[in-house]
Amino acid sequence: MTKKKTRIKTDAAATTFQTREEVNAAIAAMGDAQRRRDEIATAMNDELAAVRARYEAQAAEQAAVIKELGQGVQIWAEANRNDLTRDGRTKTAKFAAGEISWRTRPPRVVVRGEPGVLDALKRLGLERFVRTKEEIDKTAILAEPAAVDGIKGLSIAQGEDFVIKPFETDLEEVQA
Repeated sequence: MTKKKTRIKTDAAATTFQTREEVNAAIAAMGDAQRRRDEIATAMNDELAAVRARYEAQAAEQAAVIKELGQGVQIWAEANRNDLTRDGRTKTAKFAAGEISWRTRPPRVVVRGEPGVLDALKRLGLERFVRTKEEIDKTAILAEPAAVDGIKGLSIAQGEDFVIKPFETDLEEVQA
C-alpha cells in the first residue's frame, strides 16, 4: 500500500520585500528586464532572418535545377512508360542513380459552392451525406448558469490569476 502525499514542497522565494517602495522598484526592474529580453529576442530574430534569407537564396538556385531536370525526366519517362513499366505490370522503374514511379492518389471529395451542394443533397434525399454536429453550447450555459445547476458532469469553473504588469512608456520623437 502506497502512502499518499499530503504535503507539496515548493521552492522558497528568492527575494522578499518589506515595503511598498521595494515592490514598486521590483516591478520597475521587471519591466526593464522584459524590455531587455524583447531586445534580445528582436536581435535574435533579425539574425535568424538574415541567415534564412541567405540560405534560401542558395537553395532557390538548386530548386530551379531540380525542377528543370525533373520535368525533363518526366517527359522522357512518359514517352517511354510502356517499356519502363513492362506494359503496365509495374509502377516503378529502377535506374543506377535512383528510381521513378507512378502512384495513383486515393480518391478525394472536392466541393465547390458548399451551400448549393448541401441543398441539392437534402433535396435529393441524400441526408446520409450531410453531417450534423451536436455539441454543448457553453456560451448559453454561461448566460444562464442557474438553469443547469445540479446537472451531473456539468460545472462552471472560474479561477484567478495574479498579474504583474510593468508600465511601458513610448518615447516621442523630437525633431530639432
